[in-house]
Amino acid sequence: MLRTILSRNLTIVIAALILFLPIHCAAQEATTKAVDDFVQAEMKRQRLPGVSLAVVKNGAIVYAKGYGYSNVEHQVTVKPETIFQSGSIGKQFTATAVMMLVEEGKVNLDEKISKYLGEVPKAWQNITVRHLLTHTSGLTDYPSDFDFRRDYTEDELLKRAQAIPPDFQPGEKWQYSNIGYVTLGVLIHKVTGQFYGDFLQERIFKPLKMTTTRIISEADIIPNRAAGYHIVKNELKNQDWVSPTLNTTADGALYFTVLDMAKWDAALYGETLLKKSSLQQMWTPVTLNNKKTYDYGFGWGFSQINGHRIIEHGGAWQGFTSYIGRFVDDKLTVIVLDNLAGGNTGKIGRHVASIFNPELGRKAIADKEPEVTAAIRELVDKLTLGNADPNSFTAEMRADSFSVRTERVARLLKSLGPITRMDLVERSDKDGARVYGYQITFQNGSRFLKLSMTTENKIAALAFVDDF
Repeated sequence: MLRTILSRNLTIVIAALILFLPIHCAAQEATTKAVDDFVQAEMKRQRLPGVSLAVVKNGAIVYAKGYGYSNVEHQVTVKPETIFQSGSIGKQFTATAVMMLVEEGKVNLDEKISKYLGEVPKAWQNITVRHLLTHTSGLTDYPSDFDFRRDYTEDELLKRAQAIPPDFQPGEKWQYSNIGYVTLGVLIHKVTGQFYGDFLQERIFKPLKMTTTRIISEADIIPNRAAGYHIVKNELKNQDWVSPTLNTTADGALYFTVLDMAKWDAALYGETLLKKSSLQQMWTPVTLNNKKTYDYGFGWGFSQINGHRIIEHGGAWQGFTSYIGRFVDDKLTVIVLDNLAGGNTGKIGRHVASIFNPELGRKAIADKEPEVTAAIRELVDKLTLGNADPNSFTAEMRADSFSVRTERVARLLKSLGPITRMDLVERSDKDGARVYGYQITFQNGSRFLKLSMTTENKIAALAFVDDF
């Protein structure tokens, strides 16, 4: 009798598996097709030569694929093993190196950088390590007259950076600064006696077996290396050349593959490299002098969608763009690398995440403030025409290159055509301001609009993002 029951139960289990497998395979095929169709359509729209994509779930790769060409001249196709440039994704490795030194007691986040760099200009004297990590130092990006074809020694590069006047006092506001991360690379060298790239190789890349990840070198023979491109007068051209030393700085000058980045992602779930308390500091929004916060930590930016947190960063450098998005509540990560300057890897990455988990797609929510939505739509129309009232914005926004930014927005909106649909998809309150997110469909495309409004109904921040 027992044998009969066991046999019958085994038969039921086998039958269930037979029924399950076709359904499971069909679901996988549908997901693969949806990803392929979207990536290929987006490559055509953005004119991307090649894309490498990986999706990681619970620290394991569940999807990895290459699309298009890594080298257009030789018609070499992209594969997951293809090596791309990191751009500013490299900043998270620089930040990790600094935090390793913090854990070892060799660096203090709130110490003035002069302790580690030596004598600095008066304008740099109140800058701390934390300010550099969080882009709140007041340091700027590379100036318009910076010579990217000149080779600099590390000391020369630091001296050149120190000659650029800061835009504001440390901690006063947030402003992205490549110069700040270049300075962190110099700081790592001075503290450890090692070039920061050697430190990364010894302390991060080798332990994680990230075998293709390294500092850029165009002179070395590197198998599977992609070529970078940009579009000039509507034609695809090879990337601009920059000097060898400027391809080794700590603001983002690495080679890697999506496969190596999957190993990096897996390591961030544990304490292989850093204590969880250190990682938590890296993933905490920076607090400014006025006690308001900005959604950026140490080499990582933060956002959310439908209540799901995203820790993410993009990169762009020398004919390449990149994106890593860690949807931490879902233990899902998407990594996208392409070889075209101006490519929108973030849009691809976020949309692919929504294919694997529909909860990560933007959805319309109940609009309890229709009068605000109407006013914002009217503002978008005025921005398109270039006649938005400056008094609709805060004094801080008006003082911060207002005319240049509104001209840029007007060009963008005119190219998109009239609005055909506008849905509220996010609504929150932060630092005394009301935050709104709208998914806007235009005749010629779509954009996500995020803005914040003060209690006096002044626009304090506004951005159109092409991420879905």
